[in-house]
Amino acid sequence: MSERTRQQIIDAAILIFHHDGSAPLEKVADKASVTRRTLHRYFSDRKALLIACRADICKRCSEAMSHVLNGPHDPMTKLEQLLYAAIDCGVKYAFFQHVHNGPDHVHRTDGDCREYDALRNRLCQFFEQLQDDGIITRKLTTAWIFAMLTGVVNAAMKTDGTGPDTARNLKQLAWYSFSRAIGL
Repeated sequence: MSERTRQQIIDAAILIFHHDGSAPLEKVADKASVTRRTLHRYFSDRKALLIACRADICKRCSEAMSHVLNGPHDPMTKLEQLLYAAIDCGVKYAFFQHVHNGPDHVHRTDGDCREYDALRNRLCQFFEQLQDDGIITRKLTTAWIFAMLTGVVNAAMKTDGTGPDTARNLKQLAWYSFSRAIGL
């Protein structure tokens, strides 16, 4: 079986389910330009496809965020670049947050959620370091800052493409909102 076809199906599912979580698998197959039968060769059912989507999203977003956190930039630049990396994860990030925080999700620290928890903890440690350095206000908890980061990314995803000025300046608008919200 082709890894390219598998990834094509996952990418299509993320796009489709982001807009309609109950969309039929036929719609995913159409978006991926494969037959429903081909889709089922790779994924036995919706649950298996969602698990693959979650793993793909977590891996890609973790890689993007880790790349920034491991980079040589000063703390303020890292913070801004973290926001941009989350926005670049785009629909995938918003979809992952939706699935991870959804009513059907059972949080397991020993399974699917391990990488998510590790990334979240690493980001919160970074936020705490910024607080220790006096860059971010101590009036906010790191959990609150993380939630605001998620909220700004979700707002950016909902706003993207809604107007020529907004689409052009999306990241700058997001950074302005996030940086002001955390006391910069």
